[in-house]
Amino acid sequence: MNLADMLCYADIHQLNKIANHYECVCSGNSKNELIQAILNTINRKESFNKYISEMTIEDIRFLNSMLFENKATYSLEDLTARASQARFTPAAGGGDLSRAMISAFKQKGWIFNGYSHETKYVFQVPDDLKERACHALQWRFQSHLDRVEEPPAYRDEQHVMADDMLYVLRYIAQEDVPLTTDGVIYKKVLNPLLDGMTVKELPISRGGWRFGYGRKFRDYPSRFSFIYDYCYYNGLIQEQDDQVHLTEKGQKLVAQNDKEDLGQMFRLWIRLYKGPIPNIVAITHWVQRLSIRWITASSLIQCLSPMVKPFYYDTEETIIEQRILQMMMHLGLIRIGENGNGKVVQATQSAASIIRGVKVSDDEVITNY
Repeated sequence: MNLADMLCYADIHQLNKIANHYECVCSGNSKNELIQAILNTINRKESFNKYISEMTIEDIRFLNSMLFENKATYSLEDLTARASQARFTPAAGGGDLSRAMISAFKQKGWIFNGYSHETKYVFQVPDDLKERACHALQWRFQSHLDRVEEPPAYRDEQHVMADDMLYVLRYIAQEDVPLTTDGVIYKKVLNPLLDGMTVKELPISRGGWRFGYGRKFRDYPSRFSFIYDYCYYNGLIQEQDDQVHLTEKGQKLVAQNDKEDLGQMFRLWIRLYKGPIPNIVAITHWVQRLSIRWITASSLIQCLSPMVKPFYYDTEETIIEQRILQMMMHLGLIRIGENGNGKVVQATQSAASIIRGVKVSDDEVITNY
């Protein structure tokens, strides 16, 4: 539902609050005049962009949590949790501050109560305001990015992960893959397995912290741990009698030489990483939107860092560079190259349709920490 429709269903008390916020000159007793005055003000591009430019980072994080969803309604508890997540540092009176943020968004005409008996206790965000906010924020973010020419060489791993996943399944079908008492593939088996993959990774060194980004992230390098987790959670492999085996589903996939769908791989990656990075869906949307042309990775990281909350020993920059950009490259969603400016990034042609086609609800998140 768009803003004009929601204004028509709003009561005159809320309309007056919105009109007062935008300093509309009109009769406070005429609902029609109030609606027209509000629409005339908000629909002016310069006024809307000015509002976006004046948003605090907490406001942007809160709005950002709703921009790329198909969700039609929000409960008060849901909005309160999102407002709380938008403030990265805990503050006294957190619940009151969250409600104050929600009230402020209502006063600005960004959040409305439902109008029917069934929806009067839930909230909605106008669809057209979401779309306009995306364009305005994109313009704001792009002003901080450094565009560059295509680098002389770059890594493009489209379809490579699906190839390596099939290789891993074939390896398990043909070789014994025993597990230690901790449920980890023995190094003497893991090393040749990693060596045979198209994208090379070294076994992780013990002693450093590794948790939160998947069931086997603690034991294996990032890309392989995701491939292993994907096979495990999609029922292609099973751990039984201290060994990794193919399931019937995995055997069928190998026999038919089938490769997994990139959209499904992206979806599981979101489910695994959304715990430590709650707004990962929005961040992937912004990476794709902002890197349609080649840009420096450093300017993209600097632009998006305020949107990301540190996770234990992972800083904002580490999360964007290693957990998001690196994995998006492995998934074939972006290319990464190098030139005189250091690392440079560009979205692949398939990135937009894949990212926009995947929706993951909070109850689908896989937590591993």
